Amino acid sequence: MSTIIGRVTKNAEISILKNDKQVVNFSVAINDSYKNRQGEMVEQTTYYNCAYWQSPNVAKSLTKGTLVELSGRTSSNAWIGKDGEIKSGLNFHTSNIKFHGGGKREDVQNVVTEKTQEKKTFAEDTDDDLPF
Repeated sequence: MSTIIGRVTKNAEISILKNDKQVVNFSVAINDSYKNRQGEMVEQTTYYNCAYWQSPNVAKSLTKGTLVELSGRTSSNAWIGKDGEIKSGLNFHTSNIKFHGGGKREDVQNVVTEKTQEKKTFAEDTDDDLPF
């Protein structure tokens, strides 16, 4: 089992397969840096195509920019593209997702606003008269 930490590169998508199973597909970027022999900092980004099979409900939380910690299995694949060039990619079969931070700020604000409105509605329905 491997663990990776990175940022979601675009909003997750749910795919429905022929047997009605649902899979959440998303990609994660992992940034790394190191000094080369000349002492210059070199930035390197690794991308993983991720699949999560356990619950499609998590897709709404996997938005662009969200920092996630993923546990699962890594695999690689290679293919020949339409242009005839050899392509390769890294896949991550995700078994566990842990959220570390938000992506879009407006999404977080909308959730907070909705919860505040729910509390106000509940507070307005209460009676101030005591039963004794």
